[in-house]
Amino acid sequence: MRYWLPVFLLITFSAAAQTLPVLDQNPPSLPWYQLRTPHFRVLYPKGFDQTAQQTARRLEQVYEPVSASLKKEPRRLSVILQNQTMLSNGFVTLLPRRSEFFATPPQDPFLAGTLGWLDLLAVHEFRHVVQYDKALQGLTRTAYTLFGNTALAALTLGVPDWFWEGDAVGTESVLTGEGRGRIPNFDLGMRANLLAGRRFSYAKAVNGSYRDNVPNHYVLGYFMSTYLKRTYGADAWSEVLNRYYRFPLYPFSFSNGIKKTTQYRVEELYRRSMDDMEETWRKQQQGLRLTDAVTYPVKASEKVFTNYQYPQYISEHEVIAVKSGLGDITQFVRLDRNGKETKVFVPGLFNNPEMLSVAAGKICWTEYRYDVRFGQKIDSEIKLYDVTTRKLRRLSHHSRYSVASLSPDGSRVVAVRNDEAYQTRLVILDAETGRELRVLDNPENDFFGHPRWQDDNRTLVVVTRKKAGKTIQIIDSETGVRRDLMPVSGQNISHPQPWKGYVFYNSPQSGIDNIYVLNTRTGRTYQVTSRPLGAYHPTVSGDGQKLSFHDFRAGGYRIAEMPIDSAAWTPTEQVRDGSVRYFGPLVAQEPGAADVRLALTDSLAASVEYPKSRFSRLLHAVNIYSWGPVVSSDGQSGTVGLQSQDLLSTTQLGLGVGYNQAERTVNYYGNLSYQGWFPILDVGFERGRRSTSVYVDQRTPLDSLRSDSWNYNQLTAGFRIPLQLTTSKYNQSAYVSAYYNLQQVSGYDLPVRPITEVGFGRVLNGLSYGLSYSRTLKLSKRDVAPRWGQTVSAVWRNTPFGGALRGEVWALQGSLYLPGVGKHHSLRLRAGYQEQMRGTYRFAAAVFFPRGQSYVSHDQLMTASAEYRLPLLNPHWSIGRWLYIQRVKAAGFYDFAWGESRSRTPGTLAAYGDQYYTTGLDLSFVFNVLRLRTPLEAGVRTIYNLKSGEVMVQPLVIGIGI
Repeated sequence: MRYWLPVFLLITFSAAAQTLPVLDQNPPSLPWYQLRTPHFRVLYPKGFDQTAQQTARRLEQVYEPVSASLKKEPRRLSVILQNQTMLSNGFVTLLPRRSEFFATPPQDPFLAGTLGWLDLLAVHEFRHVVQYDKALQGLTRTAYTLFGNTALAALTLGVPDWFWEGDAVGTESVLTGEGRGRIPNFDLGMRANLLAGRRFSYAKAVNGSYRDNVPNHYVLGYFMSTYLKRTYGADAWSEVLNRYYRFPLYPFSFSNGIKKTTQYRVEELYRRSMDDMEETWRKQQQGLRLTDAVTYPVKASEKVFTNYQYPQYISEHEVIAVKSGLGDITQFVRLDRNGKETKVFVPGLFNNPEMLSVAAGKICWTEYRYDVRFGQKIDSEIKLYDVTTRKLRRLSHHSRYSVASLSPDGSRVVAVRNDEAYQTRLVILDAETGRELRVLDNPENDFFGHPRWQDDNRTLVVVTRKKAGKTIQIIDSETGVRRDLMPVSGQNISHPQPWKGYVFYNSPQSGIDNIYVLNTRTGRTYQVTSRPLGAYHPTVSGDGQKLSFHDFRAGGYRIAEMPIDSAAWTPTEQVRDGSVRYFGPLVAQEPGAADVRLALTDSLAASVEYPKSRFSRLLHAVNIYSWGPVVSSDGQSGTVGLQSQDLLSTTQLGLGVGYNQAERTVNYYGNLSYQGWFPILDVGFERGRRSTSVYVDQRTPLDSLRSDSWNYNQLTAGFRIPLQLTTSKYNQSAYVSAYYNLQQVSGYDLPVRPITEVGFGRVLNGLSYGLSYSRTLKLSKRDVAPRWGQTVSAVWRNTPFGGALRGEVWALQGSLYLPGVGKHHSLRLRAGYQEQMRGTYRFAAAVFFPRGQSYVSHDQLMTASAEYRLPLLNPHWSIGRWLYIQRVKAAGFYDFAWGESRSRTPGTLAAYGDQYYTTGLDLSFVFNVLRLRTPLEAGVRTIYNLKSGEVMVQPLVIGIGI
């Protein structure tokens, strides 16, 4: 995965901010080591030595083959192996330049297939490194030399995301003998769309939709990049990129590079690629003898992409399934054959292993559990939900189980445990207490996927991935004795389901994922389903008469059912292989493919072990990755500075010089954030000049304008503690902070001083404390805001150290989210209260104030607001190659504030107050510019001030859709 745009935007908009972003760290007690190879530095935590050595060797083995077709051998790279997280992922970034491998292998069989997880990452992620270093030529190299990695990242922006990921998927598929280009499930969505006549425009294919299933940039990019290489040679993309980087400032340089290489633009490349794939897939469908199945009726509309997956029988005529989609967060539902659909339960951070287990009236699954503070520490725990009593149990705590399956009698659970040393184990647990009863030996460290129980509540059936491929094994859970039920092969089998003397399973043997069955007595295998797009996750009804599975169509997965009839099964030796190997012609064009395949089977002689050494966080705390100018988000100021972040994301440093165009003044700043401990420690210093002009008249007319410039120093130091508290369907977080702020002013000669400025008061010593908590329901893509939730925050600022400037303010405010009339509507109610002491200094507002109304400081301030948000349209509007609009939203609001202040005159204390009312409408658009995949949201706000009668129209910039 290529990961940089959110970080780049954050740095661009916050270059001189005193609070640097919170990053993900490992616990501070974790020691780190490093290996140095000719082309890599591999960082890894204690206890990961063997895996680190193997990964380092693999990276060196693939270095030249992965680089070959782009004709660029990259600079030395730091690769970080993360073993504290149960997420399965990897990425490459320039900010700072590194790659990270999350070392837990996924249960999802459609991600790695039969390939080892770290082997897949070594090829795929290193291809991104090659792609980035390919940019070091022409104007881009000059920009990098002058301004660092931020400039390099910015100038790669014109290369679409589909190329980065599609080219990497193509490389893994060609070089490894495996890869996602060989897995039918990978292109399932695009295949369904094209065969259903849903050919999207190029703009929609790149930017997405709030209605339809638009295949992601990995799928789109794989077929577009592979088509060009099949047609114009394996090095065609090298030529396209060479042309792009000669002048990357033109918005359509990438398309022009394609045109100079192929004589047509990127839109035509898309059309030809889709034509080729549609023709290929229609030929694949010819001659298919389809099996019939009855689909369970559901509530979901066919107009919005919705999935129903992983059926499990709860009774003879009902199944539990997982529902998700563009308009629904992940939830368990109960379906019957008559179309009745009932929501059963909404899980928390669902760790989806591409399967579900239901037995004895209970649902069993795994959920991610984040460490409250350190973002790289993510566990995976087992949850049980009793459908009858509606009671939820957290079966395991601080565990690392990637998948779990309940025994038929509900007494035990088998789970796959992935430990921090990259070892995989099958574990048997007590379903009542969660106690580990038995850990089964795995001396070869084979990978286990999708374990299931046989009816005897003792024997396990599991897919086992060995070095040579996959097989299905039966394992005695008492003795650990294992037996292969079929020969080890390169077939990407998955989802075993035992039934009597058979095991149903998934296989892509025909070129389309379908359900097969293995006779455990004879060893013979048969094809059970022949569905046009794919059938997955077989399960057998309690009476043994029905087979249920999820079936795919363009509108999403649906639960289907068919009778079990062994006479209708087709022996696998009669199954025609209609596999689509779209990358096929490219294998002969990659001279290093044979060497990579030998390396992946460990057939090449192992080199000497690389020497290891301890990696010191302190000695490597400074790691400068960017230098040069950064423009702020207001467009009125800019900075020239250095940005630094260490490889383990514990220390951030920013130094620079800023210029304020509005005041025509210069400032110098330095910010340091150390995030390696439980509290984040921040220090920021700024020195410079300020300038202003004010009227100094005591009464009207105001005709005495005076101007002045002065020097200032500002020091901020303190700590913050961000807490991740999510354990359910509600996203929960908390935040605690405390900061000291010193402001010194010299050379201020104006006779008046705004009460919110230091001015001739010279010195302000202040403390600021903050506390906040948020609990909001998870969002589907179509939701405009949370439909349930609460937030609350408290602020206290004061000047406890005395001096000429004294002030104090404290405030409370909160929000309540409620569902609106429509499914994706949201109502937010807000309220706030603030008290400000009457002193010689007044702090800025600590609560919200009516929109469109200038803030007025009061001793006591109460505010309230009601806001209703809703989607209006989900169109697919294109304005040439410049703009793509995919959503229109609206909001109406009413804001109110009441303030009261007191003034003392000789012998009296007078109180006066005021009220402020505004109402308005927002109209906003979610759109993509220049076919960049990251959407933006902007619009217009109309405000009516009910007190003054004034009408205002303001531009509205809401955010970046990351």
